[in-house]
Amino acid sequence: MIGTRVDKDHKNYVLMYNMLTGIRVAVSRYTAKVWRDLTPEDFKTAHKLAFDVVGNEMTPSSQYDFKFKDYAPWVFRHLRTLFGVDSAEYLISLTSKYIVSELGSPGKSGSFFYYSRDYRFIIKTIHHGEHKFLRKILPHYYQHVKDNPNTLLCRFYGLHRVKLPHSRKIHFIVMANNFPPNKDIHETFDLKGSSVGRELSEEELAKNPHGVMKDINWEKRGRKLELGPRRRQLFVDQMLSDVELLKQLNIMDYSLLVGLHDLMRGNRDNIRDNTLSVFKPNTAKLEKQLPSKRKGDQAAAVRRIIVAADPVALGPSSSELPENSFEDRRNCIFYQDDGGFIGQDEDYGLTDTIFYVGIIDILTPYNFVKKVEHYWKALSYDRKEISAVRSSQYAERFLKFMIKAIKHHEDVNVPPELLEVFAPQDKKNQ
Repeated sequence: MIGTRVDKDHKNYVLMYNMLTGIRVAVSRYTAKVWRDLTPEDFKTAHKLAFDVVGNEMTPSSQYDFKFKDYAPWVFRHLRTLFGVDSAEYLISLTSKYIVSELGSPGKSGSFFYYSRDYRFIIKTIHHGEHKFLRKILPHYYQHVKDNPNTLLCRFYGLHRVKLPHSRKIHFIVMANNFPPNKDIHETFDLKGSSVGRELSEEELAKNPHGVMKDINWEKRGRKLELGPRRRQLFVDQMLSDVELLKQLNIMDYSLLVGLHDLMRGNRDNIRDNTLSVFKPNTAKLEKQLPSKRKGDQAAAVRRIIVAADPVALGPSSSELPENSFEDRRNCIFYQDDGGFIGQDEDYGLTDTIFYVGIIDILTPYNFVKKVEHYWKALSYDRKEISAVRSSQYAERFLKFMIKAIKHHEDVNVPPELLEVFAPQDKKNQ
């Protein structure tokens, strides 16, 4: 996966500029408002903004003419707070300097990923159907996040739409990057619990040693999640809770993304710098307004910049998180070690691997298209092993695989319908 340089000659440069400009103005506008509780109407709200080179009382001037739509802004402000993301730091990461790197999706969807300058956040273009589906499930997603501080579901921070003149509408989401900005990921796995087409060949690995491997690669390499005695049951319980929500919402085709950082190798391979490149446009004017590189000074400067760009002044309430900021929910127990968890053996000793995990791609319902795919692939493969199956079957198969992926999984308590994950030799050991 090689990053693409996004400069003014790049076909997506204008799109990228408009995305970041829209985010900056839309998010800062709602950050300026006094904190309040959510209402049912907040989940249906969509706020429109129009940008042009002149500007008006609602929006600052822009290099390009475009229209921007911000969906459920209050809901996503609450979600960012639940996830412990400060609005000023969010805007610094995404828009204080228009620096992004583009990564074409390795999947079949045709979506594109844009990393923020510090790689903390990802902007991903999505299809209109995915946008509609996210809006539909948003109340359930929000409540689940609120009730499950240790959720493994991907973290959504914003849902937006941009439209250039005489061009199509492009929907996109802002979400957390599961992988850390400061550590090399030496092995990456995308696990679905399926076996059909779920292997990256050795030939492909030879061409791209950092390619995303799949279920069969995981098993052939003998990999296991080293959660240790304390976190093992917590992980399974959280997985059960997360997957139960996905099953109820008729969602399938999701994956557990797993990244492994070898502490012994560290960052000596310089993987990130060798596989991603970024574009840094001229930001001399902005840099003059940032008096110091300290984060606190940067946040204050960005707030001043936002005030200058937005006629709605930022009040005192926007400079700090609200009182009920869920401080205890900022760090998921599985993300406490540099954004992941350090492996642990049965004697509570630490291993030399940091694991980064998260359930991704949760916007695919089992609809007519997937039913057709199921019947078509079932003509050639075992219908139980193909990826496209109904949500209940997908959930059960996914959970069985993920529980088996845990080291000493025989010591966890699971529902009776999942007991077959234990191989015969495991039962004898019990």
